[in-house]
Amino acid sequence: MHPAFSVIFLTTFIGVGQGLFLALFTSESYAAVKLLPLQSHQFYAMGSAVSLIFLGLGLLASFFHLGHPERAWRAAAMWRTSWLSREVIVLPIVMGLVFVYGMSHFYGWELKTFGLKTPVQGDLTLLVGALGTVATFGLFVCTGMIYACIRFLQEWANPLTVINYILLGGASGFVLATALASIMAPALVQFFGVWSIIITALAFVFRLASLIRNAGLRSKSSVQSAIGVSHNKIVQKSPGMMGGSFNTREYFHGAPMWLFRSVKWIFLLLVFPLPIMLISIGMAQASTLLLMLAFVVQYLGLIPERWFFFAQANHPQNIYYQTIG
Repeated sequence: MHPAFSVIFLTTFIGVGQGLFLALFTSESYAAVKLLPLQSHQFYAMGSAVSLIFLGLGLLASFFHLGHPERAWRAAAMWRTSWLSREVIVLPIVMGLVFVYGMSHFYGWELKTFGLKTPVQGDLTLLVGALGTVATFGLFVCTGMIYACIRFLQEWANPLTVINYILLGGASGFVLATALASIMAPALVQFFGVWSIIITALAFVFRLASLIRNAGLRSKSSVQSAIGVSHNKIVQKSPGMMGGSFNTREYFHGAPMWLFRSVKWIFLLLVFPLPIMLISIGMAQASTLLLMLAFVVQYLGLIPERWFFFAQANHPQNIYYQTIG
């Protein structure tokens, strides 16, 4: 498939925002049961603002993929059958809950502010955070299922697609949370850092599993089935047109094979071992610079990772247009 950079930035940006919110609420949940020290409301409010920025950037990037942005509202119309429509609906819900979560911390709102009393400190942020967590995982599933539900694209049509969206978004969010904590909440650096290493390592295992699986795939179609002719030897001499077409442009990445193969090794290095190394050294040296660099390196690696995810999908129509492919 031909990777659209608007979709690459959409999925990576919202992944960071979702992962950061999950990191924030995880630490607050631990603090609620006294497994972590309580942190200032400002840390959670600022973290929520950063999460919203990434979610908003992802939403903005999505408009560049639309032929008619003024009709974007119609994307939600098919929510009964379309995972894309469900994503369009769930993303604003997540953004709304993250906004309320951040504002509740910023102003110190609790349920008693609205006339409801509970014995739990920070009851409102915990409630909103729990709802936001459910919505965030729902958004991960919606985004992943947009691709996993396409059965004729064998590289995508498997559970690893959704799992990798969750783990890669979670890893980038926790790595960013580690960097932010080094500035505003040093007591949480170890917590976020360890979890970011664990999630990044898990993401590596599952992403590697998807690469191994896809490398062994064999197409269920052939040139014979593509044109309905059962002759043993069929050779395509022409794509059937004088120039290119939508089919030859949009269903094949068009990159030389040496570049296609190189991208895989580039993202495997940038997304997984380098951030883990930088986080480990950054925690040992209490270096905000190294922790921030870990996030930057990993995010820069997620761009070729997502490009490779789209480019690796081999549309069956390329069997027919193999001369151009």
